[in-house]
Parts: sequence; structure tokens; C-alpha cells
Amino acid sequence: MKALVAISRIVVGVLFIFSGFIKLNDPLGFSYKLQEYFSPDVLNIPFLEPYALLISVFVVVFEVVLGVFLLIGYKPKFTVWSLLLMIVFFTFLTFYAAYFEKVKDCGCFGDFIKLKPWETFWKDVVLLVFILVLFFGVKHIKPVFSKLPTTILALLGFILSLWFGYHVLMHLPAIDFRAYAIGNNIKEGMSIPEDAPKPIQEYSWKFNINGEEKIITTNGSYPSVEGEFIGVETKVIQEGYTPPVVDFSIESEDDNLTDYFLEQDNLIMVVSYSLEKIERDGALKLKALQDQARQNNYKIIGLTASGEEAKNRINEAYNIDFEWYLCDEKALKTVVRSNPGILELDSGTVKQKVHWNDLEDLELPKVEPKISSPKKFQQENIAYFINGEASTKEAVEALDSNSIESVNVNKNEITLKEYNVENNTSYTSIIQVKLKEN
Repeated sequence: MKALVAISRIVVGVLFIFSGFIKLNDPLGFSYKLQEYFSPDVLNIPFLEPYALLISVFVVVFEVVLGVFLLIGYKPKFTVWSLLLMIVFFTFLTFYAAYFEKVKDCGCFGDFIKLKPWETFWKDVVLLVFILVLFFGVKHIKPVFSKLPTTILALLGFILSLWFGYHVLMHLPAIDFRAYAIGNNIKEGMSIPEDAPKPIQEYSWKFNINGEEKIITTNGSYPSVEGEFIGVETKVIQEGYTPPVVDFSIESEDDNLTDYFLEQDNLIMVVSYSLEKIERDGALKLKALQDQARQNNYKIIGLTASGEEAKNRINEAYNIDFEWYLCDEKALKTVVRSNPGILELDSGTVKQKVHWNDLEDLELPKVEPKISSPKKFQQENIAYFINGEASTKEAVEALDSNSIESVNVNKNEITLKEYNVENNTSYTSIIQVKLKEN
């Protein structure tokens, strides 16, 4: 039993410190995950959402501290009881999320390691077994050092954890595991390799055959049966390839300018997922940034999920006039853990990224001005289809509107990339027209 306790002590202690440190490196990211758990669609406790960051810092600091306490043998009964209560709670939480398919990633190891819901649950079950060993063998957990050094180490573990969490909140994560890290190319992160695995789906077709409901399962093809079609349900058997960068775009009210801006050099991008929640001290620095960028021949734009009213109000309040473009809020929260945050892009590659607190560290040496027009990147190349058959713009416009059942316009970048790669084309959108049956 003594040897088993010693092994469990090392495994649990190291894992708690590792898991806690990964989340402590990015407590803001973990708070976003907690907000997802607190939402009405999951645990339905939205009143906790405003306190997600506070809870995030407490949980991850406590997780690291418990790991340190366990390894040095500080207050064994308190430590083991705390570990047991924490793992029981998280085992329930991960089971709930996995069984009801509520949350796709638990955030246990931040963006460093992505675990599927059931993988997370079984990881917690294994940890629970190790902690139960510690619980029943707590008498074998002895301090590694004498009382004074053990107390000092425990206090240092708490202070350093708290300081590190505060430091990364006031700046940026010390280690950036996300797809928008310095040196990464956003455009490449959005691409799907030709040999990438495709999702595998199972289709369950329901028919009324001779007064009896029957379900026929296929991989997508319509079954050849004699009967009245009732409905179809789909189930994902195997997930396809998901690129590292999803939902990122740079859009105006009328155009998608993502490709245009990701081709530009010397681009300064101010990111604010919500202008309504932008930190005032950070916003006050944007005028000086704008002036310096333009003086040194950098193009500066803003990226936000907020509407026109908020954009106009912010520009007027802080005396700035650069253009704000639209992007998904969740994507912007992933780009940079700061509101506002600032990036420098060269042809889509992240060259610099800073928290607004560190704006003075952004290096903007004077560069040669470049003249380019977004018009050449906005040329539409549209594919037209009528009832699944390739057609032309003229043929579609010539159709009698009374003969049209539906018109579907597809501008999804991932879908278009797949189609263009498969057919060796370069369409920017696909218009599919379905005619009414005679």
C-alpha cells in the first residue's frame, strides 16, 4: 500500500501541477470555457457567467497549489480531501458534457492538448482511482522536508501561482498554443490539405412501407425502396479534418475582404471582440498607435464583432478614424487574449502580437509605402447551377421567377476551398437554383 500511495502521489501531483499550469498560462481562455459550461445550453447557471474569470483564476491556482502540497506533503488530509472533492465534481461535469454532447472540449489542458469529451471523462476516472488510493492511504503521505521548509515551499507555491496568473492577465499568455501565435500564418491555418480525411456520416432514412415504419441506413445515398418517405436523420460516425483556424474573417457590410488583407504586408490589426467591453485605458492608446502606424506607412484596421453604432461611438470617443471590420466574436477571443489587442501581419503571418498594456513594445520601423487596391481581390467569380447542372449567369437571370422554388448562395470558405481543389476552379461563391417540378 505504501508503494502504491507513493506512485499515486507523484502521478496526481505532477498531473495537477501540469494541468493547472497550462490553464494558469491562459486563465482568460479557461474563463471562456467556464462561461460555456455556465450557459443555458449546458448547466443553465448563467448568473455565474460574470464571475467566470474570478472562478477561473481561483480554480487553476488551487489546482497548482494542491499539486505542490501533495508532492511536498503539506497538510495531507486537507490536500487529499480537496483533491477528492475537486475530481468528483469534474468527473460529474465531464460525464454530463460527454453524455449529453454539450461541450466538445473540456479545456482541461487549455489549447495545448485537445481532448474529446469521453476522453476527458475517462481521464478523470483514472485520476479518481489514484486519488482514492491517496484517500485510503493518507497516513502514508509524509512531509518531504521539516515543518518550516515545507511551510515556506507551500507558501511560495501559492504566491508564485497567483503572481503568474496576474502577470499573464496583464500581458499575454507566456506560451501561445493557439493557431494565431507569432510566426504562424493565418491563411495557411485556414486551408484544408487535399488528402485531409473527410467526415463520415450515417444516414437513417425513415419510410412508411405497407403501413409500417421502417428505417434504412446508408452512407448518404438515397435508398431504393417502395414506400412513402417520412424523414431522414444524420449521425457523424467519424469527424473530418478541422483546420487550426476556423470562423476567422475580415468583412465589411458588403464584402468579404479576408483574402485581400491576408495578402498585405505591414498590416496593423487592432482586435476588440466587443467594443462595448473595450478597456478604456487600452482604447486611449489607439490614437497614438494609429498616428505612428500611418506615419511609418503601415495600414491599420480594426476587427470586431460589434455593430456600426458601437464602431462610430468608439471612433468619436477616442479620436480615431481607421476602419473597423467584422469577425466572429469567438474567433476574436481566440486571436488575442486582450481587449484591445494588437497584431502586425505580413502576408497573413503574425509578426508581432501585444496586449494593450505592452503597446509600447510594438516595433514599427518606417517601411516603404505600397499602393494596392482591394478591388482586384474583390472580383467575384461565381458558379451557377440550375437543378444541379452547371449553368451561366445569363441563363439564371433569364428564368421566370415563378418557376423558381429556391435559390441557395454558398459563400462558406471551407466548402468553396474543397470544391475548388476538387474541380481545379477558383470560385468565390456558388449559386444553386432549384426549379419547381412541373
